[in-house]
Amino acid sequence: MVKLDRLVNVLGGYGARLCCAARSRETELRGVALHDPTEAAGDTEDVLLAVGVDSPQAAESVLESTRACVVVFRIAALTEHALTSARQRQVAVVLVDTAVSWGQLAGVVYGLVLEGRETEAGRGPADLFALADSLADSVGGPVTIEDHRSGVLAYSRRQESADRARLETILGRRVPEGIRRELADRRVFAHLASSDEPLFVGPLAGGEVGGRVVIAVRAGRELLGSVWVETPEPLDSRHEAALVEGARTAALHLLRNRASADLERQVESDLVLGLLEGTVDAPAVLSRLGLRGSRFRVVAVQAHTDSEHGAAALLVFEQATTGFGWARPGRSALFANAVYTILPCGDEVDAVREWVRTLAGEMPGGTTVLAGIGGTAEPLQLPASRREADESLAVHAGRPDRQPAVVYDDAWHEILLRRLRNAASASRTPERGPVADLRRHDAERGTRYVETLRAWLQCQGDLGVAASRIGVHPNTIRYRLRKMAEVTSLDLEDPDKRLAMIIALAVEESAP
Repeated sequence: MVKLDRLVNVLGGYGARLCCAARSRETELRGVALHDPTEAAGDTEDVLLAVGVDSPQAAESVLESTRACVVVFRIAALTEHALTSARQRQVAVVLVDTAVSWGQLAGVVYGLVLEGRETEAGRGPADLFALADSLADSVGGPVTIEDHRSGVLAYSRRQESADRARLETILGRRVPEGIRRELADRRVFAHLASSDEPLFVGPLAGGEVGGRVVIAVRAGRELLGSVWVETPEPLDSRHEAALVEGARTAALHLLRNRASADLERQVESDLVLGLLEGTVDAPAVLSRLGLRGSRFRVVAVQAHTDSEHGAAALLVFEQATTGFGWARPGRSALFANAVYTILPCGDEVDAVREWVRTLAGEMPGGTTVLAGIGGTAEPLQLPASRREADESLAVHAGRPDRQPAVVYDDAWHEILLRRLRNAASASRTPERGPVADLRRHDAERGTRYVETLRAWLQCQGDLGVAASRIGVHPNTIRYRLRKMAEVTSLDLEDPDKRLAMIIALAVEESAP
């Protein structure tokens, strides 16, 4: 539930205005519907999204028949006749800027009206929690509702007698790994995948964890999740029938929640991409996304298995947007085959590394996760942090040790060399010069002049150290330097030329 005042205030950030306040702004809104021109009786939900109504004349027809409390139009203006109809029927009318997509509007409205509803205990989305409470009363035991990956979506109030595993599941929002393994060994998950019948699971963990009855929550053939009831023995027929009916009801809620979450993720993704591309008002969008602070880092993540790439990226995106407890630290977008996340962090990077490590730990076995972490950025510098994250990700892909992530602060020198190498590969560096001349001489005569020059430059002209590095006598270094001067113009006294030769050698050395 959300009040009309709250809905109008939030939509105001999307260019919306209340042009007809026929109802109190304290009006409570509990349902959302999309306009369907085939329904002659009009719409009965509290909020009507007038999708497809793109003219003032069409809006008149909607307002003359709808039973909604609020109608949201995406048009510039209404006729006086339409406004009169709205006032007579006590319909509040909201007009939204036509530049805002229906996808964004639907995500925001569904999120506010449906997902914003709370129980009296203030525990979160009411539908699933209320269903869990109702089921617990019907079947006589504590209830949890889980998704298809054993993540907790809702739980009942009746948890006073809950065993250790159930309490850990609720607090951690996921079934403990040891219990999951035992359930898998008992073929419980195989039963959920193939059957709609309730299954009694006897005591677990050597009797420390009590018995349970579980039933699949399914839409058609797709497994959406499961409902678990703590009970020392199988349910009788009356309680089992209540559980079966509860699973059907849970399926409807999960489908609606998933649709709403998909819309919300799309809205979030669009806003995050706008920040990363520098095309939006950064402070305003960060505030809309709920990201607090003045310093952020951008994380770029890619994932793949040996046989498949696309699905792994989707799993990363799902985990980044749903898998970090009741409150997520960052906001994410999926673009091409990478997931970008903006994380508030200050100058510290350890928390960001831990976020990546947690994300990677939730991926299925055999999944390779690569990550690059950009430098710290103020709101207007997020596009730069995104470029740094991309380049750090490329460095990570080329590292055999595969640490959890590559951080720009630690790898800036490798990134600089990659940039220079890319410039060289595009023929944007001189093809002639001392390094090129010496390389050709080595190839034609079998000399080791390039190796010698590199050692001398790296050792800052210290003949003894340079000689030790390449395993020759210092006099050999002196002799080779004299011979090199006959091949090309070295001019080792000029600091700018020494720097240029160091860069040219470093670029070639780091080339694959």
